[in-house]
Amino acid sequence: MNGGADYKAYCGGDDEALARIIRDYKDGLIFYLRTFTGEIHSAEDLAEDTFVKLAVKKPRYNGKASFKTWLYTIAGNLAIDWLRKNRRQELPLEDCGELSADELSLEQAYIREEERIALHHAMRTLPEDYQRILWLVYFEEYSVKEAGGLMGKSAHAAETLIWRARRRLKEELEKEQGNDP
Repeated sequence: MNGGADYKAYCGGDDEALARIIRDYKDGLIFYLRTFTGEIHSAEDLAEDTFVKLAVKKPRYNGKASFKTWLYTIAGNLAIDWLRKNRRQELPLEDCGELSADELSLEQAYIREEERIALHHAMRTLPEDYQRILWLVYFEEYSVKEAGGLMGKSAHAAETLIWRARRRLKEELEKEQGNDP
């Protein structure tokens, strides 16, 4: 997956290159945007707006950051504008996504689903910055420094934020375990 090369090809007239960009980045972008919106439908709309912006306005990509970082920055800016216009809503648990359990036994799938539900529930209780940095680092596989850059934070601030977010998530998960019968 080389989004930078595909974007350059698209700007040069290759419409199929934009289709490849959308295919390669759409899902991760939607999940990232869901940390802003709190629900999947608005996140999907914002992802679509991001790709429309690429298609219509063709902003300049200078290659200083990875293409993915640049794309997520554009999407994050659109999400911030969206937040200014809309109130944040609680994310319904049923919108958290489906577990892929092709090769898991039924019992393992059940256990994984319960863990996923507990993780999503615990993450929803965290402050937005904690949710965002955890998502970028663990689900989008950005480095802590890159995630901090996307969030407009210094490397040191990002390290502190991820440390606090991990600690708080652990506390929330332990608290949830303590509530189980």
